[in-house]
Amino acid sequence: MSHAVASHAPAPSATQPELRSLWSAIAGGEVRLHYLDAKGVRTRVLEAGTSGPVLILLHGVSGHLEAYHRNVLAHAEHFRVFAIDMLGHGFTDKPDRKYEIIDYVEHLRDVIDAIGVDKAHISGESLGGWVAARFAALYPQKVDRLVLNTAGGMIADPKVMERLKTLSLAAVRSPDREATRKRLEFLMLDPSIVTEDLVEARFACFRRPGMVEAMERIMCLQEMDVRQRNMLTPEELGRITAQTLVLWTTHDPTASLEVGRRMSDYVKGSRFVVMENCGHWPQYEDAETFNRIHIDFLLGR
Repeated sequence: MSHAVASHAPAPSATQPELRSLWSAIAGGEVRLHYLDAKGVRTRVLEAGTSGPVLILLHGVSGHLEAYHRNVLAHAEHFRVFAIDMLGHGFTDKPDRKYEIIDYVEHLRDVIDAIGVDKAHISGESLGGWVAARFAALYPQKVDRLVLNTAGGMIADPKVMERLKTLSLAAVRSPDREATRKRLEFLMLDPSIVTEDLVEARFACFRRPGMVEAMERIMCLQEMDVRQRNMLTPEELGRITAQTLVLWTTHDPTASLEVGRRMSDYVKGSRFVVMENCGHWPQYEDAETFNRIHIDFLLGR
């Protein structure tokens, strides 16, 4: 394991003017918002880039592809980028069953098949990192390089689990935007980073038909017995053969730096990088630093 600290992140308030509009982050490039048929699951994707290896970006629990709006164009200079709404999330189909990690893994496999490639770079944040790690252990032939960004699956903290479940269910059940704002503020070191535009994007997802029932199924991973049978094990992480970056932050509200270091220790030859002045969404809170670290790793620099 190699270790580095990204210490050039600006104070959160310094980035505030750039965070006002999700649209402005992609307005200057060529992007395509559309749907893929992933083995019968209508899956919303934001696609950018026409050449290079495929890169798939996986958001966190109760999230959606807009989590990566500030990253898509920078990566599209080097990769074919697909930010997706995962199974049951956002505007993607919501099958009537509880979603455990293997369900997300199989959906990811079907997305890769629908794109029409044999393998891809996989980068996942939080729940997306949990899914990406298990996918890499189960389907090593389908993964080029792997990024585990403040990834879940290593611990079962009852307080964090209860807070995530309470905030998420309150957000989809509430008829106003304030509960959605509180759910997003949980992710950030600086709550003022949660703009009206970001709230509106998530509120639109949370107002989708069937989202209340879907969120109840999504939240099964915050139940102790379900979570424990889905957790990543040292043996499983040790089976990952892809070149791996484990990226953590100094202020992640879901897991300490020690959890990230432990994950990196289990993945042979992985690189461990810490971003400062960020909470649970480093790709959004300090997109410039994240993009530099992420692209350099994926390009093998």
